[in-house]
Formats: sequence, C-alpha cells, structure tokens
Amino acid sequence: MSGTGGKRTFAGASRVMRDEWGAGYTRGELDAAQERYGLRFPPDLIELFLERRPLSGWDWRIDDEGIRRALAHPLGGLLFDLEHNDLWWPEWGDRPPTADERAEVVTAIVAAAPRLIPLVAHRYIPETPHEPGNPVFSVMQADVIYYGANLTDYFQREFHVRLYDRVPVKQDFRFIPFWSELVERNCGP
Repeated sequence: MSGTGGKRTFAGASRVMRDEWGAGYTRGELDAAQERYGLRFPPDLIELFLERRPLSGWDWRIDDEGIRRALAHPLGGLLFDLEHNDLWWPEWGDRPPTADERAEVVTAIVAAAPRLIPLVAHRYIPETPHEPGNPVFSVMQADVIYYGANLTDYFQREFHVRLYDRVPVKQDFRFIPFWSELVERNCGP
C-alpha cells in the first residue's frame, strides 16, 4: 500500500500500468457526474477517481452518451433474455402473456435493486451499500458473474497487476440484492 498516514492509494498501480491510468477527477467533477446521472459513488470509487481513473473506462466529464448507454445496459440485456432466452424466475409469479407485461415486471425488479455504476466495458460496481468493499460484476444480459470482490481485487484481475502491497485478494463477496442472486443462479451456490 502506498501513501502516508495509513491512507490507501492507487499510486503503486501507476508505475506498473502507466498506459492504463489517467489523471484523477476533481471533487467538483465527481459531484457534477453524480448529480448528472443521479448516482452516489461508493467511497472507495471516489477515492480511486480522485487519485486516478482507468483510461479504458468512462470519462465521467464528457462520455455522456456512452455512460447513459452503459447505465441502461443491465436492464436492456435482461429484457433481451426475457424474450429470447426464457429468463423468468418463479419468484416473479406467473409469466405474463405479453412482452410489455413481462418487461414491466422485470423493469420494476431492476428498479428496486441497487443501481450499477459502469467502470470499464461491461464491468459494474453497485451504488449501494454506500461503503467500501462492494463487489464488481461483469454483466452481459442475464449472464452476471463476480469479476472482483472489491475494486482492488477487480483491478488486479482485470489488469493482472497488484495495486497494493500487503492486501490479499479477497475470496468472499458482499451480497448485493438481485445482482448476487443472478450470480448464484448462473454459477450455483
């Protein structure tokens, strides 16, 4: 771990991943992005974004169209699987007869779940709980898997680099309503 006073930083990553990282955002830029998209970034994501940002991720200052598409991607993929891959859970009740009725049910379920914040491509971190340590998900339609137990674990896996000294890769994953259930249904218990 780099930094002073026990503060965790991503400085070690920049030496190894020089071409992967850009300068961080200002607090004002992050506040504006959260307001623009109606999001509240978890504290560890804010810490990372203040220090640096992954160049392969979204630029929260200018990538408005891409970010809006990425925010809509999880629901859009589920709606696709609803009609083309027989997605329907028994807990949702009887499968409605029309596509519009089925979409209404799944849209309400996703709206009740924690929102997903896009990181890089189809990797997302949940907005809640609003505390450090949320898992990172890979989301492709209903094919949802854990891609990191937390931000540190995710960046180690995604870019094959250790971000901090003395921080082991975490093996357990915080349960996130609905999204972790999708993982369990895809991967088993």
